[in-house]
Amino acid sequence: MSAERNSAVGEQPSAKPKKAAKRAAGKPESRLAMVRRARRINRELAEVYPYAHPELDFRNAFELLVATVLSAQTTDLRVNQTTPALFAKYPTPEDMAAAVPEELEEAIRPTGFFRAKAKSLIGLSTALRDRFDGEVPGTLSDLVTLPGVGRKTANVVLGNAFGVAGLTVDTHFGRLVRRWKWTEQEDPEKVEAEIADIFPKSEWTMLSHRVIFHGRRICHSRKPACGACPIAHLCPSYGEGETDPEKAKKLLKYEMGGYPGQRLSPPPDYPGRPAPPLGATADPA
Repeated sequence: MSAERNSAVGEQPSAKPKKAAKRAAGKPESRLAMVRRARRINRELAEVYPYAHPELDFRNAFELLVATVLSAQTTDLRVNQTTPALFAKYPTPEDMAAAVPEELEEAIRPTGFFRAKAKSLIGLSTALRDRFDGEVPGTLSDLVTLPGVGRKTANVVLGNAFGVAGLTVDTHFGRLVRRWKWTEQEDPEKVEAEIADIFPKSEWTMLSHRVIFHGRRICHSRKPACGACPIAHLCPSYGEGETDPEKAKKLLKYEMGGYPGQRLSPPPDYPGRPAPPLGATADPA
C-alpha cells in the first residue's frame, strides 16, 4: 500500500468528524442530501480501494458459485484455503453431482456446516447437469432455482462471472448502509431495493465490493476504527468505534493493517500479501 494511502487511512483531521457529528445532531437529512452523500461515499471509497474485488478465489462461474455457497457462516479466507483441493477432485458439475456425500463432506469440513453445504452442492451440481447442460446459468431467475442459492449468491455470480450488475447484500453491506443512514431496512431484499434506488445500475457490483472491503478492514461490527476511517467526515455514525487515530490504526485488518489478504491468488493490483494455504501460519488478520 502506498504511503499516501496509509496516511489517508491512518490520520484524520479533527475538523472532518466534527462535521459528521454536527450533521447527526442537526435537522433531519433530506433524501436528496442523503443520496448526494451516499454517492460521495462511493466515490471516496473508490479512491481508497481502487483494487476492490471479489475475495473468493475462482477460475470460472462454477467455481465461484460453489465458493459462494461455501462462504456462508465462515470467512472467504477459509473457503479459499479449502477450494483448491475441492476443485482438483471435483472440477465440473458432473463430477460434483456424482460425489459420494461423505467424501464431499470431508473435503469441505473446514468451512463448517459441511453436511448441509454438501447437500446443496450435490443438489445444485445435479441441477446444472440435468437442467442446464452442465453450465451455470447467467440469469437471476435461473440461479435462484438451484439448491442453496439465494439472491445474494446469485448476484455475486452474476456480477463477477457474467458482468451483470447486482448488489451483494451480505452482513457487512447491510451493517454499513444502515450506519450510513442509506436505509433502515433489515431484510436483505428490502435493503437491496432501497440501495438500488440510490445508485445507477452500472455502480452496483463495484459498490458492493467497496462497501464489503470497508466493512472488513475498517468499519468492523463490534469496534469500528472510526479514527482511521477515510470517510469519517461523511459518516453520521462517527464515534460508535475507536476515535483515537493511533488506537484506531491498530484495529485495521488485512492489507490496511499490513496483514495478508483473504485470497491465495489475489488480482495483480492487490497491494497486500496473498493469504497462506490451509495449515500454514501467517500474521493474524
